[in-house]
Amino acid sequence: MSKKNYNLLIGVAALIAILLTIAIVGYIVSRPQPIVIQGEAEATEYRVSGKVPGRIEEFRAVEGQLVRKGDTLVLIDSPEIRSKIAEAHAAKAAAVAQRNKAYNGAQKEDIAAAYEQWQKAIVGEDVMRKSYDRMKTLHDQKVVSDQKFDEVEAQYNAALATTKMAKSVYDKAVAGARQEDKDAAVALVERAEAAVDLVNSYLDEITLVSPADGVVSDRYPKVGELVGQGSPIMTIQDLDDMWFTFNIREDRLKGMQSGDRLDLTIPALDGRKVSATVYYLAVRESYATWKATKEIGEFDTKTFEVRARPDAPVEGLRPGMSVIMTKNE
Repeated sequence: MSKKNYNLLIGVAALIAILLTIAIVGYIVSRPQPIVIQGEAEATEYRVSGKVPGRIEEFRAVEGQLVRKGDTLVLIDSPEIRSKIAEAHAAKAAAVAQRNKAYNGAQKEDIAAAYEQWQKAIVGEDVMRKSYDRMKTLHDQKVVSDQKFDEVEAQYNAALATTKMAKSVYDKAVAGARQEDKDAAVALVERAEAAVDLVNSYLDEITLVSPADGVVSDRYPKVGELVGQGSPIMTIQDLDDMWFTFNIREDRLKGMQSGDRLDLTIPALDGRKVSATVYYLAVRESYATWKATKEIGEFDTKTFEVRARPDAPVEGLRPGMSVIMTKNE
């Protein structure tokens, strides 16, 4: 009897052990697994572009290079700017001559020169009028754009103004300068000087500098390529202004809101643990993936964009690095 009782006790103990094992395994298997959400590091980007068209003459920075605010990045060769500068200086010289003539009195040679300038302006006006008429016909036929027509119209109006000015100068040379004419000549010089200052300001636009401290992430054209006004030439990433972006389905937000702290992992930095604070949370309409969460009584979920800023600078962090967030179901 004692042997039977002993065997029975062993059997019961074994059964209990099996049941416990099954229960533990079942609990482990059925226990909700943490959700792993992958995000990405991002940084503020600055597009470097110029106000004037031209060709890339030289790059002073390469991709991946750290630059400081104000560092020269690109030199642009712009024949248009050089031409405008020469034109402005020539106009200033002519204005100064007119002023001197108004004060000193016109000689026969001056009268003849004024007459030639007037005739030259008339020829220029005639050429621009023909161009304007042709352009107006094409514009009425919807062949050319409004902008192109406006440019030709402005040039034609400028030619008219030039002719009138040349005629006035000639008349003044013949009749002799009055005080009003002298004042007008002075104003003309001041206007020419302002035009010179304006075109000289464009010289700053052919030397492009970095708008902030950062790293050169992209260079778009190559040396010698033509770039238009406002065309992006280079991108600077500000590594001092970085954040993490996650796209999270709304049923996994679990009450997340601005100000929450997140414990994150950065695989590229040997799994470094960092903490970040949520500062932005909004639905992404254009990005949303609609998904039914239940077969019965189903409803659709949207994707939310969540941004979190590191609580402290993370050495070695670069835009594009993956970042891992773990959430419990």
